[in-house]
Amino acid sequence: MKADKKKMGFGSKLIHAGAIKKDPFKSATVPIYQTSTFAFENADHGAACFAGKSDGYIYTRIGNPTIDALEEQVAELENGYGAVALSSGMAAVNTLYMALLDKDAHMISTDAVYGPSRVIMEKHFSRFGVAYDYVDTTNISNIEKAIRDNTKLIFIETPANPTMAIVDLEAVVSLAKKHNIITVVDNTFCSPYLQNPLNYGIDIVFHSVTKFINGHADIVGGIIVAREKEMYEHLNNMMVSLGGNMDPHQAYMVIRGLKTLAIRIEQSQKNAQRIAAFLEMHPKVKWVKYPGLPTHPQHELALKQMRGPGAMISFELKGGFEAGKNMMNNVNLAILAVSLGGVETLIQHPASMTHSKMEPEARIKSGITDGLVRLSIGIETVEDLLDDLKSALEKV
Repeated sequence: MKADKKKMGFGSKLIHAGAIKKDPFKSATVPIYQTSTFAFENADHGAACFAGKSDGYIYTRIGNPTIDALEEQVAELENGYGAVALSSGMAAVNTLYMALLDKDAHMISTDAVYGPSRVIMEKHFSRFGVAYDYVDTTNISNIEKAIRDNTKLIFIETPANPTMAIVDLEAVVSLAKKHNIITVVDNTFCSPYLQNPLNYGIDIVFHSVTKFINGHADIVGGIIVAREKEMYEHLNNMMVSLGGNMDPHQAYMVIRGLKTLAIRIEQSQKNAQRIAAFLEMHPKVKWVKYPGLPTHPQHELALKQMRGPGAMISFELKGGFEAGKNMMNNVNLAILAVSLGGVETLIQHPASMTHSKMEPEARIKSGITDGLVRLSIGIETVEDLLDDLKSALEKV
């Protein structure tokens, strides 16, 4: 009797969910179907595939066994109906915007959302008549005040990048349902291991799988998970039309990285807790935002809707912009880079890097101040990381 994968624990799903169906060789790992196209058995089979009356494959942009295995696995981990894997996190963002926002539609989003997610809306989708409001979504009344008759989408990032602001998912869902608005959550900072927004009634969740899901800084990718079948089909059709599909080898690499998600996050957030406590006591640090600290403004909410505080820390240096840059130039073990979620510790200065294209006034209003530093904590020996940060701070 085969095990029921839906009833497995999270760790078991990481290893066993999403296997290739009808694999003739019974491979212990998901094989890479590195092909652009698939042969039909005959003309009738080809016609049936195009008509959707056969589960056969046609063309990798439309579907591929390796990519399907990843999609099935992440959908299981997020408790969704189905998933759509894409070539990057921004391919996921653009697919969502294209699928959910018509001309003259309105979107409400987190003010401190990932910089490129905001820039693409402000610079490009606005050219086609899409309107938007970026607000502090930690206060639900701000969202409510921003709702218009044409509001179609509430686009939340929680915890937010890079301010670590946390949004009450139950409250967002309750408000959105009253107004028949679709809800989307960028769950990249948590991964499915720490947070499952669909469980709270959110319609769609997505990730940059480049980050924690893959976890090894060796691929770029994105994935969208829908709670309901109709929405999944709508999003998948948009991905196929846009051509932003993930590559089979890319999918294989993500599947391989995903197997260790639980143990990677457990170690990295254990390190992060110690580092956040150290930073909070440092005389050159103005404040620290980490969900695992009681001083985080939404600490109690984090305990309620997250299964752990995660590995992301933001802190403000008292010396401002120059202090932030100075610290970047004096770390040795932490890598100065703009990604996150890998086994290695990364450090970056949002005001001069990831959010530098935002208007300064909007950036500061969103809480992305000049001296803010973002840390993505890895799985190194924590004493080595602490020594590195101590040394860098001495030079600030």
